[in-house]
Parts: sequence; C-alpha cells; structure tokens
Amino acid sequence: MADAAKGVVGLALTWRASLLNILNPKLTIFFLAFLPQFVEPGAARPLLQLLALSVVFMAMTFVVFVVYGFVAHAFRRRVVESPSVQRWLRRSFAAAFAGLGARLAASESSA
Repeated sequence: MADAAKGVVGLALTWRASLLNILNPKLTIFFLAFLPQFVEPGAARPLLQLLALSVVFMAMTFVVFVVYGFVAHAFRRRVVESPSVQRWLRRSFAAAFAGLGARLAASESSA
C-alpha cells in the first residue's frame, strides 16, 4: 500500500511540475526571442526549423536535468544519509551561529 501511495504522489508531483513548466512564460519568451535568430531567413518551412531547434533545446535540457538528478542522488547518499556528516554539519552550523551571535552581542554593547 505504501508503494502505491508513493506512486500516486510521484505522479501528482510530476503532473504539477509539467504544468508549471508549460505555463512558465520565461520558456515561451526564450523560444520567441532567442531561437528565431537561428532560423534561416529564406527557409521554406521556418516553423518546422524552429520546432526542430526547440526539440534539440528540450532534449539537451532533459539530459542536463537527468545529470542533476544523479548528482543530487549521489549527494544525498553521501551527505544527507551519513550520520557522521550530519553531526559535522550540525556542529559547524552551531559554531557559525554562535560566532554570529557573539559578533552581534559585541556590536550591540559597543553602540
């Protein structure tokens, strides 16, 4: 049952992300402003050439995002799921906040 729930949540998340990407005006502006300069001025079918450029762009973007996903997965396995790394990160953040707090306390008392 838990696997089925994860599948439904994953599908809903994918649907929302796809809808968000389709409705994002930045991508439309990019395609209308940047890509037309690479279409041959005397092309018999400029729309077809623009669509081909768009497909190439989307394929390259997909490959980049797949690589990002693999890198994020490897990072998660090595950093997020490692108790020793988590302990080191908590101590580092605690020291940083303590240092910032001491600096703020020193600046308030001298003013």
